[in-house]
Amino acid sequence: MGENKETDSTYQELSGEEGRKKIAELVKGIRIGMMTTQAKDGSMDARPMAVQDKPFDGTLWFLTRRSSEKVNELERDQHITLTFSEPSDSKYITLKGRGTAMQDRAKVRELWNPMYKAWFPQGEDDPEITVLRVDVIEGFFWEASSSKILLYAKYLAAAVTGGYVPVGTAGHVTV
Repeated sequence: MGENKETDSTYQELSGEEGRKKIAELVKGIRIGMMTTQAKDGSMDARPMAVQDKPFDGTLWFLTRRSSEKVNELERDQHITLTFSEPSDSKYITLKGRGTAMQDRAKVRELWNPMYKAWFPQGEDDPEITVLRVDVIEGFFWEASSSKILLYAKYLAAAVTGGYVPVGTAGHVTV
């Protein structure tokens, strides 16, 4: 499935502006991602987070509660992994970056939408709201650009041939 860059002709190595554009294209329209941070005991904690509808420029933004465990975890270790999937479009993305929690009222107002009232009953002035900034460093992706029928035919052919039929494009992105 495009994991071996040495033997897979559908593997892409992208960087800089080309890499940022690829991530922007893949993440666009995906509303929820899984954010993973390192827990105090060294294990990994993952939770769903709403992705802000902003053009990707190397940074992703989230709103969270100041008292959340992820904020505490980021104080110990800024490494974050974000995973996204859109099975209906056969898009799968993993992004690695550094996270920073900040009290930035102007950014809260910029990112606010009424749906957040479910988590922040006092509205955009809720003192618990914290902005979580993730500066993406690198990412990995896999996508299938074919129609569903053609994609399933490729899956079947790959199964029969031991995986020698390319069913999609994979790659590594450096931002």
